[in-house]
Amino acid sequence: MLLDVNDIMKILPHRYPFLMVDRIVELEHGKRCVGIKNVTINEPFFQGHFPGHPVMPGVLIVEAMAQVAGIMASLASDESTRKKVTYFISIDSARFRKPVLPGDQLRIEIETTLNRRGIWGVDGKVYVGDTLVTDAALKATFADAAS
Repeated sequence: MLLDVNDIMKILPHRYPFLMVDRIVELEHGKRCVGIKNVTINEPFFQGHFPGHPVMPGVLIVEAMAQVAGIMASLASDESTRKKVTYFISIDSARFRKPVLPGDQLRIEIETTLNRRGIWGVDGKVYVGDTLVTDAALKATFADAAS
């Protein structure tokens, strides 16, 4: 393990219940990052999505990808950029192939496709075991926090 949840919280502004990364297990500076999210029945979204048939919302799986990408981009950026927040620019080609259920462990793999003029593009793939459950192309940028 490269980063645990305490290290992650020093990088990301997210906190429970919106922190979607438990640890970083691989990191290739500015190029590739792999994070882990343990999905438990105690997640607050399972109360309403869906009662009697809990399924992790796809938008939160995409958020987990974005957080892993944000960790990678932040660690590859200078100190002034690290003090900014990350905003989505686009989410393209998102595919949800299999439902994510309580007890699953997500392996979130991010690869950089673009890093130009402050814009980061990544391809994200999320696996449960060896099964691809979600993939998407994401773009984001760093900006000052809105006041």
